[in-house]
Amino acid sequence: MSVLIKGGRVVTATDTVVADVLVEGERISLIGSSLDVEADRVIDASGSYVLPGAVDPHTHLDMPFGGTTTIDDVESGHRAAARGGTTCHVDFCIQQPGTGFRDSLATWKAKAEGKQLIDMGYHIAVTDLREGGTLEELAALPDEGVTSYKLFMAYKGALMVDDETLFKTMEVAAETGALVMVHAENGDAIDVLVKKALAAGHTEPVWHARTRPPETEGEATNRAIQLARVAGCPLYVVHVSCKESVEPIMRAREAGWDVWGETCTQYFF
Repeated sequence: MSVLIKGGRVVTATDTVVADVLVEGERISLIGSSLDVEADRVIDASGSYVLPGAVDPHTHLDMPFGGTTTIDDVESGHRAAARGGTTCHVDFCIQQPGTGFRDSLATWKAKAEGKQLIDMGYHIAVTDLREGGTLEELAALPDEGVTSYKLFMAYKGALMVDDETLFKTMEVAAETGALVMVHAENGDAIDVLVKKALAAGHTEPVWHARTRPPETEGEATNRAIQLARVAGCPLYVVHVSCKESVEPIMRAREAGWDVWGETCTQYFF
C-alpha cells in the first residue's frame, strides 16, 4: 500500500516546507516538490500541515492503583491518542509484589490483546527485587524489547522502592544500556508530613500539595542523579514539576551527564 500526500506544509526536524510525501508500506520513502510518482492513494493536503505522528512515552492505561483503575483502557486510550495525532505510546507495566517481570509483562500484554489501534511498547516498573523479579530477569528484558526501567521514589507502602533497589537497578541498566526512569519525591518525608496533616484533621485537597513541598521533589531528583552518576546509567526524571527539580537536572546536563527531565501540561498552570 502506497500513499502520496501532496502539497502540504511538511514539518521536519529543521524546516517547514510545502512538499509531497510518499509513504510505502509503513515508511516514508520520499519527500520532494511536485513528485511525479504512482501511488495507491493520493491525499490533497493543500493548506494543511503534515507532521510525524507523536510519540507519548508516559501513559497509564488500565492501571490498578489505590483501589481504583485508570479510566482509559487500551482501546479508548488509543482512540483518543490517534485522534490527537499520537501514533505510538509507551505504557508502564507495573510489577506486582511477588511477581516476576515476565509474568507482569504477560498480564499487561493480555490487557491490550485485540484492543491496539496504534503502535505501543512498555516500560517495566520495578517494585520488588526480593520476592518477585530478579536482577538476572531484569537484565534480559532489553533483548526482549523492554529497554527502560521505572522506579518510584514515592508512594510508601505501595510502589516505593528503597535506595538499594534503585541503585541495583541502575547498575543493571548501566550493564545493559537500558534507561532508568524515576518518579522523584522523597517518599519517607512525604509520609511523615501526610501523617501529621491527617492527625491535625487536614483533609482538604490543598493539603495534598502542602504535604508534598517542592523540596521533597528536588532532593529526590538530586539523589537519583548522583546515584545514576555512580552507577553509570542514563536517567530520565518523569513529570518534573518545580524549579527545585529542574535546577539539578540542568546542572547535570551542563556537566555532560546523560540526564533528561520530562514535564506535563498541568504543571504549567
